[in-house]
Amino acid sequence: MSTVRELVLALPEEELREFVLEQRWYGSKSDEVVQVQAVDAFPLRDRDEPLLAVAVVETRFQTGTHELYNVPVGLRRGKGGFASVDGWSAFDALEDDELVRGVVEMIRAQERVEHDHGTLEFSTVGGLVEDLGELGAVRAMGSEQSNSSVVLGEQLVLKVYRRLEAGVNPELELLRFLTQRGFPSIASLEGWAAHVGQPLDATLAILQHYVPVRTDGWTLALADLAAGSDDGFVPLVRRLGEVTGAMHSVLASESSDPAFLTEEPSAEALALIVARIDEEIEQVFSSLPDDPLLEPIAGRGDELRDRLQAIGQSGPLGRLIRHHGDYHLGQVLWTERDDWVVLDFEGEPARPLTERRHKRSPLRDVAGMLRSFSYAASASSLEHGIDPPVGWEGQVRSEFLAGYLAEVDPAIVPSSGTLERRLVLFELEKALYELRYELGHRPDWVRVPVAGIVQLLEEPL
Repeated sequence: MSTVRELVLALPEEELREFVLEQRWYGSKSDEVVQVQAVDAFPLRDRDEPLLAVAVVETRFQTGTHELYNVPVGLRRGKGGFASVDGWSAFDALEDDELVRGVVEMIRAQERVEHDHGTLEFSTVGGLVEDLGELGAVRAMGSEQSNSSVVLGEQLVLKVYRRLEAGVNPELELLRFLTQRGFPSIASLEGWAAHVGQPLDATLAILQHYVPVRTDGWTLALADLAAGSDDGFVPLVRRLGEVTGAMHSVLASESSDPAFLTEEPSAEALALIVARIDEEIEQVFSSLPDDPLLEPIAGRGDELRDRLQAIGQSGPLGRLIRHHGDYHLGQVLWTERDDWVVLDFEGEPARPLTERRHKRSPLRDVAGMLRSFSYAASASSLEHGIDPPVGWEGQVRSEFLAGYLAEVDPAIVPSSGTLERRLVLFELEKALYELRYELGHRPDWVRVPVAGIVQLLEEPL
């Protein structure tokens, strides 16, 4: 009989290709793929059916680049699944309750699984439910784009990272740090799975406490806008600012771990940020497609660079800390405990993992949320035909900043005299990222970052 690894590596390319390219978590849908194949496989269950292995699937593109994906594969005899090999059918292991429970049990037991050129390590922070039989049904969350999460018995969430990059995932680092310090406004980390060795060291999955929620911030804001009122979302925004400020203060509290120590920015840090954004403007505006949706900003690259120079004048930047990195209304949940919880600490998915782990100004998170308020207002008007109530965006912006400044450690942010200019700087950076992202992934939504860039161009300084 072939080994589990041999079976996975022998999966027919066409069947594997069809399965991978249809998944929500597959991130390069606009690129021309020339090859999809399993380049490695790490067996986790090789005796009793269904068998289980972590497949490392490589997609190669016409440009010569490639990506690696984490694909947990179950195998059972007979027909079915997304592919067949030597009388076995291969299927998505996250759709099998028994296999999901088995992975959680390996985390709880802190197992180590050796293979020919590396090790799968399962670790725990503590506090797991001991009797896994009480966890009840396994269900998919179903709302993610780049990863896959399943809920076990409304008590735990297993989140599988699909895109594999070398290094520790920043979400694991940040959740472990915040959990160990008792920060209440997260789904606490319970454990994780990682691979050490060839073909790469990488975080494969995390296990978190499940937090019952009512809705996310984006849905709540759009419902508020659709109702034409300010009595649903707006009263909760100040609390969101307080939670954000408290989160940054905890992230800036470490006195010994080099990965979390706050840093004083160098003398040229601000100039480097401005130069990086200037380069981004040049790259984005030099390659804008001929699209009517882009007309409001077409040919305005130099104007935007002038605005950048005006808001990027010398002055304090504040301290540099580890931060969320992709902070917006979709990353915060209003829970059944009538409070906010922050999730998804991976950082911006289009940026390299190493870059997402850098220390930055906490105002990048603040600017991300402010841009999200603007995104919601624009989306309500452009996508749903409902104009926001007069002053809605200004009100939520003020409420959020008031809550934030009341809770954040003042030593890590600039003084009030330069705070607003720094926020506009980072809002511009975020809007350019949004424009590039929408052009590559959701062309119909490109109107929203375009409206944001126009607003940044026309607002008085």
